[in-house]
Amino acid sequence: MPANRTSARRRAAALGALALAGSLLAAAPAHADGGNGSPSGAPTTAATPKNDGAKHICKRLPKTEERITKALNRLNGDATVVGSVARLQQRATEAKAAGHAEIETYLTNRLTARKALVTTLQARQTDLKSVATWCAAHNDGAGK
Repeated sequence: MPANRTSARRRAAALGALALAGSLLAAAPAHADGGNGSPSGAPTTAATPKNDGAKHICKRLPKTEERITKALNRLNGDATVVGSVARLQQRATEAKAAGHAEIETYLTNRLTARKALVTTLQARQTDLKSVATWCAAHNDGAGK
């Protein structure tokens, strides 16, 4: 008789696990749609932001400006500065002179990306100046 009790417990545990697995599988499609389980799949109101994060942006502004300035100084440095456009240009020129076509192509492609980065950072630096003006006029984003 004790063996019978054990098998009954095992059956009950197996049925419980099966029911749990079934309920998880049934909930998976609703979760995969990005919805909240409602038929429309629309997100809940708790998922929408309550504000645009202006207060946090204003708070981080000095650090962000510092990081962009530091990166631009490095990128605009001369050929002795690691990470500068001039140094990468020099390396590409030396690879071409040595006849290393594949290396030259690789370095030239990196140089193109690095020059684009300079343009992007300069645009961000300009944008941050207008953000700084806005933050000063709006109490660092605290008020609406």
